[in-house]
Amino acid sequence: MNATAMAERVRRGETSARFLAEESLRAIRARNEELNVFLHVDEHGAMAAAARVDDAIARGEDPGRLAGVPIALKDNLCQVGVPTTCSSRILEGWRPPYSATVVERLLDAGAVPMGKTNLDEFAMGSSTETSAFGPTRNPLDPTRVPGGSSGGSAAAVAAGMTPLALGSDTGGSIRQPAALCGIVGVKPTYGLVSRYGLIAFASSLDQIGPFATSVADAALLLEVIAGHDPMDSTSLPEPAPSLVAHLDDGVAGRRIGLVRELIEGADAEIVTAVERAASVLEAAGATVVELSIPELRLGLSAYYLIAPAEASSNLARYDGVRYGLRVTDEDVTAMNEATRTAGFGAEVKRRIMLGTYALSAGYYDAYYGQALKVRTQMRDAFKRAYRDVDTLLGATTPSVAFTFGSKTNDPMAMYLSDVFTIPTNLAGEAALSVPFGRGEADLPTGVQLLGPGRSEARLLAAAKVLEDVERGS
Repeated sequence: MNATAMAERVRRGETSARFLAEESLRAIRARNEELNVFLHVDEHGAMAAAARVDDAIARGEDPGRLAGVPIALKDNLCQVGVPTTCSSRILEGWRPPYSATVVERLLDAGAVPMGKTNLDEFAMGSSTETSAFGPTRNPLDPTRVPGGSSGGSAAAVAAGMTPLALGSDTGGSIRQPAALCGIVGVKPTYGLVSRYGLIAFASSLDQIGPFATSVADAALLLEVIAGHDPMDSTSLPEPAPSLVAHLDDGVAGRRIGLVRELIEGADAEIVTAVERAASVLEAAGATVVELSIPELRLGLSAYYLIAPAEASSNLARYDGVRYGLRVTDEDVTAMNEATRTAGFGAEVKRRIMLGTYALSAGYYDAYYGQALKVRTQMRDAFKRAYRDVDTLLGATTPSVAFTFGSKTNDPMAMYLSDVFTIPTNLAGEAALSVPFGRGEADLPTGVQLLGPGRSEARLLAAAKVLEDVERGS
């Protein structure tokens, strides 16, 4: 049962929020030890949230659009009193004194948070292998990764533990695991969803978004969490967009650009899936044109200067003084060094060093400054493309889910997993991944749809066209 149907049944009194929470807990217990999806299962909090929904219905009140729907939260989203670690030893055991805006909006809509999901440490990774608490396994094939950094959230939905989940997308961390796990993942326009209460990796790139088993559920969840928040200075000053009402708008009369650089180097099965998606959209009334955006080839290089630079600044707050891990030593400087040495994993340390180097006085202009110029060129290139087409089409990932350990010793190979998703984060625009086709070992492939800022309704409508064909409806 999808999330939309669950909420409708709860509101009609045909089932209870408590029953749905218990079913979710059973599913989590059945596979969590095998897959390592949840770092913390908040059974008490979930049952309390479910009881509030059932009590509201008993009083004749509307409990909200997500009444009783279980949802998983990536463990970089603050929830008051619930352990929040970013999958890092440096925050092990920390319980936030406040909740993220998106968490508050979920509760107001009647959703039932089931707990916190695993991720690459501080969201730095593409496979969930850098978590300090062990990797998450792909529910479709436990010998393979679920993607990252939001691998736990994607796996929770793919394994049927929860019908919905939230993740964060800094360079593809929602879309890439969605593709590898065969579900829908949306990276919203920067500023559409509040970042208040999201523990920062790279502040100019991070954005919270939904995972779901269907386009309709993703649209519903995005409507619930979107909209202006005065607690976030980068929040767009406008209400949540209308998305569900436009799901059946289709693509007739739309111009869609099949981007050469967004399939370049992808496995043959991935390219075939994208080309078939283009044919389906054309058959549905769109005009598909092939185009090239050469600037996208620069995205990976620019990202791995900008994101680590911002991370090196954001992660300076973990100093052993204010909260989190503290390793005692002879003085404050030694304590700070010992704490960060013990608390951060290898990938986080690598990115902090990259970022600190890029920001250093002698190299700022040559590296970080140059990357910012490339970012501007990429934004301009997208703008030019959107003068000719409404939507862009490409692959989400270069391959299907890969096996554990196959890329951990080669950082560049791992970084290339996000080569098709990074450009959208640099531009601050909208994109999503929808399951379409199968690849190696009959694993799912994801097709990516991209659009200018605030184009989520158009992207979801196009994704619905592909979903309907893929499901044979």
